Amino acid sequence: QVQLVESGGGLVQAGGSLRLSCVASGDIYRIFAMAWYRQAPGKQRELVATLPTGGSINYSDSVKGRFTVSRDNARNTVNLEMNSLKPEDTGVYYCHAEGQRGTFLHRTPFDSWGQGTQVTVSS
Repeated sequence: QVQLVESGGGLVQAGGSLRLSCVASGDIYRIFAMAWYRQAPGKQRELVATLPTGGSINYSDSVKGRFTVSRDNARNTVNLEMNSLKPEDTGVYYCHAEGQRGTFLHRTPFDSWGQGTQVTVSS
């Protein structure tokens, strides 16, 4: 199995900053992409940013210029630096990863989600 664990959420005032981290662990063979999603109360889960391995970063329009996502491939970690936070950024932030688990000879795909971390931005 592949587990994702997020950390770094919390309460912050509008205009403030937070940094989220997510670590993937387990029998990972390789990761194709890692991403951050969020879900506000009463709304559907939406993509915040995605980082394909060796590919281009993609941000949602609502966070462009304010959020920065980065990966540490050696540590199977993805971070989300959130600046100039707004009340509408409030929600549960989820880490997602997809790739292959197992070994070179015995690989199977995985698609995993973290448990989520709460981010609350007060006005």
